[in-house]
Amino acid sequence: MLDWTDRHCRYFYRLMSKHAVLYTEMVTTGAILYGNRDAHLGFDEAEHPLVLQLGGSQPEELAECARIAVEYGYDEINLNVGCPSDRVQNGRFGACLMANPALVAECVAAMQEAVTIPVSVKSRIGIDNQDSYAELVEFIGTIAAKGCQTFVVHARKAWLSGLSPKENREIPPLRYDVVCQLKQDFPELEIIINGGITKLNACAEFLLQLDGVMLGREVYHNPFILTEVDALLYGDQPLSLTRQDVVLAMLPYVEQQLAKGVRLNSMTRHMLGLFHGEKGARAWRRYLSEHATQAGADQQVLLTALEFTV
Repeated sequence: MLDWTDRHCRYFYRLMSKHAVLYTEMVTTGAILYGNRDAHLGFDEAEHPLVLQLGGSQPEELAECARIAVEYGYDEINLNVGCPSDRVQNGRFGACLMANPALVAECVAAMQEAVTIPVSVKSRIGIDNQDSYAELVEFIGTIAAKGCQTFVVHARKAWLSGLSPKENREIPPLRYDVVCQLKQDFPELEIIINGGITKLNACAEFLLQLDGVMLGREVYHNPFILTEVDALLYGDQPLSLTRQDVVLAMLPYVEQQLAKGVRLNSMTRHMLGLFHGEKGARAWRRYLSEHATQAGADQQVLLTALEFTV
């Protein structure tokens, strides 16, 4: 499972793995109800299976957004109660909701009543000083009692004040043991682990104890790792796909999006790490960074950048 991906990033990732479940960036209920829905919810059919991450705390609004998501064709709804940013807290959603498991349960129940696709929850292992295992068990148990079967758990607590979102992804210690203990105590639930995982062999080891693994930053920095996912974790035949093949496969999508008025940089910025650790990686990144932002930049920029890698 891949976290916090935008629509162009998701298409790029899908070229390298047909099985990985893609999660969108968190979209607030207000953005969906009062904003440009197509901009926030539109996606290419190739991106399935695709999960919409919602941010909100009003059951009725979340239920309506879940119904809208079904109309757009999403495969699952995920309520994000793990994001610790100030902006999210000010909107009374994200990680601060872990202090109110009854409200989260009410939100999940409202969405489950509104739609037939799965509804899941993404959380931390705790917030501030509410970080005991007993409090986490109460949180999971309260929501599971309303029928929620799937929990994505970032194996760090979150500090709601004093740390930036970036620091909250790095400073609180990882507690993988806590997430594994949850699976033992809730064997009937689907427990997915997230946080600081960078190697696919580590994913395979976690899958001996847990139901899923979510990757985030590592894939963004080194996306070609995805070409190994389907073979290693899903038992498919290994892909005979090169990094150059991935770039060429992106070109029809790039051309299509450019025709819609999307800037080239909106797509290529997700591709900067494609040649991570390979010949020409620095020249590839530099050329895309310097030329993809220019007016009129098109797919030829990608083809020229590709020349530095061969």
